[in-house]
Amino acid sequence: MVNKSKPVSRVREIRADRIFNLINNVFLLLCFVVVLYPLVYIVSSSFSSPQAVIAHKVWLFPVDFDTISYKAVFANKDIVSGYMNSIIYVALGTFISVSLSMLLAYPLSRKEFYGRNFVTKFIMVTMLFSGGLIPLYLVVKNIGLYNTRWALVLPNAVNVWNVIIARTFLQETITNELYDAAQIDGCSDLRFFFEIVIPLSGAIIAVLALFYAVVLWNSYFDALVFLQDKKLYPLQIVLRNILIVNRTDPSMLSDVEAAARTQGLAETIKYALIVVASVPLLVLYPFVQKHFVKGVMIGSVKG
Repeated sequence: MVNKSKPVSRVREIRADRIFNLINNVFLLLCFVVVLYPLVYIVSSSFSSPQAVIAHKVWLFPVDFDTISYKAVFANKDIVSGYMNSIIYVALGTFISVSLSMLLAYPLSRKEFYGRNFVTKFIMVTMLFSGGLIPLYLVVKNIGLYNTRWALVLPNAVNVWNVIIARTFLQETITNELYDAAQIDGCSDLRFFFEIVIPLSGAIIAVLALFYAVVLWNSYFDALVFLQDKKLYPLQIVLRNILIVNRTDPSMLSDVEAAARTQGLAETIKYALIVVASVPLLVLYPFVQKHFVKGVMIGSVKG
């Protein structure tokens, strides 16, 4: 007597897997559309005419292709200044933050470092407790960083979570055998760090650089608190002033047609500003993408 229950069960299992995969793919496709459509709409609206945007004619592709919003954006000197300031803050801040994080993570990854558990717990306390905004403001002001570029770079230069990720990566990558071999050859700790650890840590350095760069590029609250000179404002503060503080009220204009044009241009400028502010990170991401997954996955196992 032939037992047919196993083939039937196998067929049912394959059918169930196919149904699950189909439902899963449809769900992921819907999520993709939900996330992608706002981005496409913003880009299309930024390249559409103000009249088309006000009339809600833009759905997917640009209507009455026009670059007037981008001309208005780059004609504003504050935008150009804010762009340059943000690039300076991101470049300088990322270099300092990644350097300090790696210099802190490396000794914490070595078992030979006496007191590493105490230091790890000590710095992790800052993830749960902080002095608050007012003590931070007083410290920044009293040490002479207020209203300087350093006020946006140094106070939050090290993120403990990123240090823990880097420490775990180094523990998994830099083996004791490699360290012992370097010691036998007379290699000092400093030389071992710069000539062996750094070249082997390209993946985690790329991850840390992306994390810090995104935070620095999108940061505006620190600039709002610590900066007074408009020449030092980053791009995000300039965008905030344009979109929120300096809004033009169309009801104050006597000419209805001029009011409509002003309102339409204001809408397209908003979309253009979003695109302009997002482009640098979108350009940066493909260069670190190949290291990103590897660095995150290796550093994701906390121990």
